[in-house]
Amino acid sequence: MNRPLPVVRLRVPTDEDAVAWHRIFADPDVMEFHGGSPAELSVYEELTARQRRHDAERGFCLWTMLDETGRVIGFTGAQPWERDWGPTGEIEIGWRLGREHWGRGYVTAAAHMTLERLRATGLTSVVAMVDSRNKRSIAVTERLGMRLAQTFMTPVSQRQGHCYRLEL
Repeated sequence: MNRPLPVVRLRVPTDEDAVAWHRIFADPDVMEFHGGSPAELSVYEELTARQRRHDAERGFCLWTMLDETGRVIGFTGAQPWERDWGPTGEIEIGWRLGREHWGRGYVTAAAHMTLERLRATGLTSVVAMVDSRNKRSIAVTERLGMRLAQTFMTPVSQRQGHCYRLEL
């Protein structure tokens, strides 16, 4: 069944978005595949500041995702994969969404918008790094047309992960 995707807007994160992200991502279900526990507000303050720099310097970042009413519901976007394992130096697309908004198509809609913005910057490919147990995110990568490129063990958690790739 192909239902229409919801209206979603993306914006460069503001200082206030750090507070919203902290609140939304305090849910253990949301953090299950992102370290398991919520981060301190200071982590989101630094993250939103870094994303503003990324957008100014690169033309892309992790953008704040807003629903049709203008409410902050998560983020999506892209940034370089800077770890010394996996696709080091490549551009990773990613997303995180508040639990109450799961299953409605917000991430798929926002990720499509992200891909359009990345194409406009001249990028030729992206990757998505996904915990192999995260069926929701794997489904999004498939809806975006991404293909499994590599399976790996994460160094810290020793969990199986997948690297999906998409040529733009």
